[in-house]
Amino acid sequence: MRWKQFFTPVQSMDAKEAKQFIEEKPHGTVTILDVRQPSEYQAGHIAGAKLIPLPEINDRKAEIDRDKPVLVYCAVGGRSRVASQMLSGGDFKEVYNLSGGYKAWQGQTALGPEDQGLELFSGRESVEEILIVAYSLEKGLREFYLSMAPGMKDDRARELFEQLAAIELNHQDRIFAQYLETTKKDADREEFDHTVVVTAMEGGLTTEEYMRLYDFNPASPRDVVELAMTIEAQALDLYHRAAENHEDEESGRALAGIAQEEQTHLKRLGELLDRL
Repeated sequence: MRWKQFFTPVQSMDAKEAKQFIEEKPHGTVTILDVRQPSEYQAGHIAGAKLIPLPEINDRKAEIDRDKPVLVYCAVGGRSRVASQMLSGGDFKEVYNLSGGYKAWQGQTALGPEDQGLELFSGRESVEEILIVAYSLEKGLREFYLSMAPGMKDDRARELFEQLAAIELNHQDRIFAQYLETTKKDADREEFDHTVVVTAMEGGLTTEEYMRLYDFNPASPRDVVELAMTIEAQALDLYHRAAENHEDEESGRALAGIAQEEQTHLKRLGELLDRL
């Protein structure tokens, strides 16, 4: 790092401003850059974030799109300020430091390493194959919600699980419609519905893994919605990383489109949580 970069002015955003900035931009048009260490990223990161630890920034600048706004964060804001100075001094057009870092973040987060769930997307799938996997993930989550509903003693909690299952069915409907449009096939919905290629839910984790990772009270309506938001954030993170890693441009756009829908779904869940 050149000494003059220590004095490069850096623009900063607090967590609320950064969340609004990301939500107002089309999905995939902002690079969220995590400059912490891999172990920190694995323990929790902003959904959709790309990991490049601070010591590797100079050698890996080519992996960051210079034409996109870059939001840089670390744990509390120190390392990200240095990284922001390095990028701002390296001809990146729009760089923002997240003041307060991950500790202050008030948006969606995800768990796991960079390759979490990517066994579902090798980077070489066709759009048709991507839609089949996405449909299966939506189906897995819907079945999870439906399995939880009957055991709820609280009427509001049971209604929420049923409502969430209905939302996932709407997602399945949209993906199936896109499948028909993309493939031009006269596919039978019932047969397609049994084309299950994965046993995970959205986000690439199984039901057991989600239940083990997140301690929630299924009888609490707030906990139900917060769990749903956690799963959707994990899905957003997976689709974003898969889109970034995909070799085929059309398939990458399909994954980015699904990620955008997950972002919209998260916003609706947030509004539902506010009403509880």
